[in-house]
Amino acid sequence: MPTFTPPASGPSYRFVVKSADEAATIIRDRLGPRAHVLSVRTVEASGLRRLWGSPSLEVIAQVDPDPDTLPEAAEMPPPAPNEESFPKADRGAGPSLPSLLRRSGLSDIALGRLQGDPTWPELLALPLHRALVEVGLRLERSADRGSSRRTLDRAAFIGTSGSGRTTALCKWLGVEILRNQRPGRVVVAEFDRPNPVGSLPMFCEALGVPYGRFPAYSEPAAAGGFVYFDMPAISLRDPSENAQIGEFLDREKVSQRVLVLNLAYDHQTLRLAYASGRDIGATHVVFSHLDEVQQWGRVWEYLGDSGLEPLFLATGPSLTGDCEEDVLGSVIRRTLASSGTASDADDPTGGSNASGRAVAQRATHA
Repeated sequence: MPTFTPPASGPSYRFVVKSADEAATIIRDRLGPRAHVLSVRTVEASGLRRLWGSPSLEVIAQVDPDPDTLPEAAEMPPPAPNEESFPKADRGAGPSLPSLLRRSGLSDIALGRLQGDPTWPELLALPLHRALVEVGLRLERSADRGSSRRTLDRAAFIGTSGSGRTTALCKWLGVEILRNQRPGRVVVAEFDRPNPVGSLPMFCEALGVPYGRFPAYSEPAAAGGFVYFDMPAISLRDPSENAQIGEFLDREKVSQRVLVLNLAYDHQTLRLAYASGRDIGATHVVFSHLDEVQQWGRVWEYLGDSGLEPLFLATGPSLTGDCEEDVLGSVIRRTLASSGTASDADDPTGGSNASGRAVAQRATHA
């Protein structure tokens, strides 16, 4: 049962829950379609509970007044002794835009960015299916800012242990050799700690890609070719180890640095890995292990948060294939169910009203 602190005045409500889904359920069932989120923040467990307890979410929501349907505050009956002081929601009302976005997988951080935009009230005023189309377009624009679309030439694949960085390197090698038909070579760096490479040497041999361990020759195998570096795992506990990686990449003039993020990691570990990669100059990002997660909405936290260019989504464990390069389109389809085509003549955005209704139907029956 979430804890609840009644507001001093006005129809605002604060509650602490274990997950965004629990918060969305409370807002939908107890506050109704006129409710909207004012703020969301993470609350860490205190004392020894931090060792095994997961962080909670503190949510502050507000209900817009509606004198035609809401009774006066003085006439509202007091809550039962074991019941939170929420008004009962109108069960016949349709879902709100924020609740639909949460059920579609959009994270609280990404939703908070949307709600902080000055034009958010304009989205709320739109018909629901049009609002969903517009949200998809805004998310895509925010994630596409600053993307250079440059070909990788001299790049390092970096990530934490278990992120799938070597597998991601193999997937991209397959794209470069089998489809793009670019020549290149692979160099493995170890420093003073081992860098297990798994099937990478055998995979390079099968593709005909020269492979060696540093200080192996690290220039392209032919004009217009590439050199990719497989680096040791970055550390989440010792920043000095990561500084060593950054210094090596600077010394070897490796300006393109692909950060591989395992989307199956918990939120805190994922954010820490992201921050560590940014600290050593990450320029691109790959999202891995997407076959192990049900909702892809947390990807928007990183697509809209930085200048990192998305390279691809790793949607399976194979060394070739399971590599989705249409990152924005795939994430939009998975989070907003916008898989329709622009078939509605009255929709200038190019989105499909049918796809918006599909999202609404999915959220209503979730």
